[in-house]
Amino acid sequence: MVQEPDLSGKIALVTGASRGIGRAIAQRLAAAGATVVVTARSMSAPVAGERAGTSITMSGTLEETVRLIEQAGGKAIPLAADIEDEAQCRALADRAAEAAGGRLDILVNNAGFADFVAVADMSLETFDRTLMHYVRAPFLLAQGAIPHMRKAGAGWIVNISSQDSLPPARPFPPYEKDRGYAIYAAAKAALNRMTQGLAAELEQDNIAVNAVGPSTAIRTPGADSIIPEEYPTEDVEYLAETVLAMSHLPASERTGLIGFSMHFPWHHAIEVRSLDGAGTFPRREPPAWSHPGISPSGEY
Repeated sequence: MVQEPDLSGKIALVTGASRGIGRAIAQRLAAAGATVVVTARSMSAPVAGERAGTSITMSGTLEETVRLIEQAGGKAIPLAADIEDEAQCRALADRAAEAAGGRLDILVNNAGFADFVAVADMSLETFDRTLMHYVRAPFLLAQGAIPHMRKAGAGWIVNISSQDSLPPARPFPPYEKDRGYAIYAAAKAALNRMTQGLAAELEQDNIAVNAVGPSTAIRTPGADSIIPEEYPTEDVEYLAETVLAMSHLPASERTGLIGFSMHFPWHHAIEVRSLDGAGTFPRREPPAWSHPGISPSGEY
């Protein structure tokens, strides 16, 4: 098994960390030694959002995430921010570095919005908001983080992707025709290409840029309503471990990858640990129902 990375002394910023995948990533990076700046809109109480024209409030706050990290012996700093607000998004990397003592080593672009609607019926507002979360916000946050990483002589940017970014199988399966996720998938595909292009631009600066997505799907408070009840999902720990694997090697060794969470640890014999780092998860082969376009190594 590959030795667990040591992130002691590193500062990480994780967006969308009040619940779900973002919280899990923050916990895992903290367990590996990083001080994690966690950000979302919900500081001490859940904040309402809108999906399909309806106001919804989901569980989870930054204070809860910090408490979980600290209970496990880690360090976390909460920063409330709304990445839909351009000024707040542009300022977030600087705020995170200032709150953590003047540096920023790792950026995880996780926060996202998904409203599955067929293209013919989708409002321009939903289209724009989807692209804002998965392309514009990672772009702005990377721009903010890069100067700090260049100053430190190294850095790691990890964008959270999806298997939906891969080309659909043919003949088109039923879910491709009626699920309404074409724009979400297109945004994730754009994020993948931006990841690899940015990796090329920043390799000379020793800043690694990679993306990680679930090999299948992960059931979270935000995604539960858009994942069919009967669909078999995977444990978030595998994705969190894959993000950690993308957050420590020099850019010359690992950059420009689009990795998938069940395939990557399996192929590279990476031991998957619990979010607090205290326990281990079984070595699990990628499930047969993963997207057929994912390579055996879980990367491309």
